[in-house]
Amino acid sequence: MATPQPRRGDTRRRIQDVAMDLFAQQGYEKTSLREIAEHLDVTKAALYYHFKTKEDILASIAEDLTKPVDEVIAWAESQPRSLATKQEMLRRYSEALWAAAPLFRFVQENQATMRELSIGEYFRSKVTALSGLLKEDGAPLTAQVRSVTALSAMHWGVFAMQNVEGDPEEKRAAILEVALDLLAEAEAAAEAASQTTGGAGPGAHGA
Repeated sequence: MATPQPRRGDTRRRIQDVAMDLFAQQGYEKTSLREIAEHLDVTKAALYYHFKTKEDILASIAEDLTKPVDEVIAWAESQPRSLATKQEMLRRYSEALWAAAPLFRFVQENQATMRELSIGEYFRSKVTALSGLLKEDGAPLTAQVRSVTALSAMHWGVFAMQNVEGDPEEKRAAILEVALDLLAEAEAAAEAASQTTGGAGPGAHGA
């Protein structure tokens, strides 16, 4: 998988990096604040200065790594609801998703834990916003399913392709290609349905 962007060597960043490694290796529930402090070679008091709980650490990681996702959503909301906009949104999201691959793999592997933590709702809100920008409520259900599946394919791809040999960028491009194909099929189905009914096609507004 792609290597996350380099981080500054300050204590807060070091805590996030070590915690994320431990969460990934042995699971969120089995990782204690004491272990995190020991791996950092700092006291628990020093750790508490930055974060009071494991959830605080995880929430800070999510906030930092998903900022590019917020930027994608903000950009898409300011654009015409066209196929070109949706395609570009998926391209931008692909880059943001791949850069935060360790976090998103953690989310996929810890579904039960995520449902119990406030961060779970945080992620759901992002996915809901992205899904809403991809699908058209007036489109046939099959078209809406394809649009949402395009997003799901990108999420699942980050998780499923981690153990597949190959160049990380080529794997990212392959996942994106599948998502774009699903989106194109969704838009084509919506357009065909609108022509049958004589209306304007959802998502077919100016490119």
